[in-house]
Amino acid sequence: MRKFLVVLDDSRECLNAMRFAAMRAAHTGGGVAILSVIAPEEFNHWIGVGDLMREEARERVEAHFEVFAKWMRDKQGIDPELVIREGEAVTEIIDHVQQDPEIGVLVLGAASSKKGPGPLVTQLTRNAGTLPIPITIVPGDLSKERLEAIT
Repeated sequence: MRKFLVVLDDSRECLNAMRFAAMRAAHTGGGVAILSVIAPEEFNHWIGVGDLMREEARERVEAHFEVFAKWMRDKQGIDPELVIREGEAVTEIIDHVQQDPEIGVLVLGAASSKKGPGPLVTQLTRNAGTLPIPITIVPGDLSKERLEAIT
């Protein structure tokens, strides 16, 4: 089964990327993999404190994931999978794409600010020519109605 890979982060544009991935998967018989990357610098403390912080970060990711997963299950009939990795975001995304042969499309949300589309979109589009899959970039300010119309 072809899966749409979408990155779970704290950005506003992440919401539209999630919606797009779920709707496309529902319309094409695919699946959704939601990847969250936890930066290792969050844990550069004493061992015990670092382990506790790592566990708290995972719990936050799982709670955030459940919000999206419930919507995907209830509204789109898609049961997404959660993947949590630790490391530098771009490196971990590329590694995951290369390790999971079912990933068919990487879906990213683009910020609509004057600062640009966001660090992930900027960095991953530089690597687009070497990725084994296409990247779909979803504008962060696209309305729900427009997303439904194009998926």
